[in-house]
Amino acid sequence: WTPVDTSASPDELHEVSAALGSSPDQHEPHRKLERILDYRGSAVGSGEPLDWAMGELLAYGTLLQEGINVRLTGEDVQRGTFSHRHSVLIDMKTGTPHIPLNEIRETQGNICIHNSPVTEGGCIGFEYGYSLGDPNMLVVWEAQFGDFANAGQVFFDQFIASAEKKWARWSGLVLLLPHGYEGQGPEHSSARLERFLQLCADNNMEVVNPTTPAQVFHMLRRQAKRDFRKPLIVMSPKSLLRHPAARSPLSEFTNGAFQHVIDDPMQPKPERVDRVLFCSGKVYYDLVAHREKIDAGHTAIVRVEQLYPLPAVEIEAMLKRYDGVKKMMWVQEEPRNMGAWSYINEQFTCCFGRTLQYIGRPENDTPAVASTKMHASEQHQLLIEAIGI
Repeated sequence: WTPVDTSASPDELHEVSAALGSSPDQHEPHRKLERILDYRGSAVGSGEPLDWAMGELLAYGTLLQEGINVRLTGEDVQRGTFSHRHSVLIDMKTGTPHIPLNEIRETQGNICIHNSPVTEGGCIGFEYGYSLGDPNMLVVWEAQFGDFANAGQVFFDQFIASAEKKWARWSGLVLLLPHGYEGQGPEHSSARLERFLQLCADNNMEVVNPTTPAQVFHMLRRQAKRDFRKPLIVMSPKSLLRHPAARSPLSEFTNGAFQHVIDDPMQPKPERVDRVLFCSGKVYYDLVAHREKIDAGHTAIVRVEQLYPLPAVEIEAMLKRYDGVKKMMWVQEEPRNMGAWSYINEQFTCCFGRTLQYIGRPENDTPAVASTKMHASEQHQLLIEAIGI
């Protein structure tokens, strides 16, 4: 797949930032949003790292600058289920909505942002059809929690994963499925990553698990700017939306592209490393925090940001960099019979001839425990097994 330039100029980002931080003179958004609007208006020029909401909104805004239309729907997308997006501002006196992204410049694309009913099957089917009807628009549907996408499983099986081969119909639909173990229970933890990976073959779609705002920026922009269309399944975060470490400097927006694999930013010397942890998603930040807590400089942590198609070249480079390390592990939050383990284990064995040790929760018939205390205990045990005590 030919790479595309997904960077944006500082001037473009400044223009979007200014629009995000403003509202009409007579418009009175909720007073609690004043701090957020002040941040958005000055974020690009402040020199401070940008948070997840800015990464996403800057992606939409810069696409709109290029004349690319955007459609964003889902059960709470205007505010964001976790109150991070606030893409539609409501006047507290009149109820009049204001969409800052539609006020960037006179000549731009249009973004439509609609909250949709909690009828996932119907909504996913509708948005899939919309993506076929307007292939040049970036069409995004977000689940309130990734688990809720279960109700649309028939559309994943019958259309999204297989329509290209069955009927030569190409779709660029983006599905944002909040995923991550924060102790919220069986129905609010897992977007069923394993099911999507089982549907992957012949480059039919992409499955990604981005961990930084810059990654989601480049991911969304490349989806719209490519000269072909493939469905994009995103394990999107919950706690990372406000995690102080999940920030990206402006330079990562004005340069670079989506990274399929991210090496340990600490750049440990391979000769000092006695174990390499491969992981994907939010668990990376838990591993880093535990490594710092116990000062485990012997551990390297590598993120696989794109799970399918598997970035074989980049993974091979990581294996070569840490060639002398005997302990290679796959760390995940999900139970052993879920998540990416079965897929990753087979890929590493077949493609690279390497055997990974599994670190994670044992097999289970439910995605997560229902007790916050039990969740915390499991998560702590997982970190100890991966890095030490």
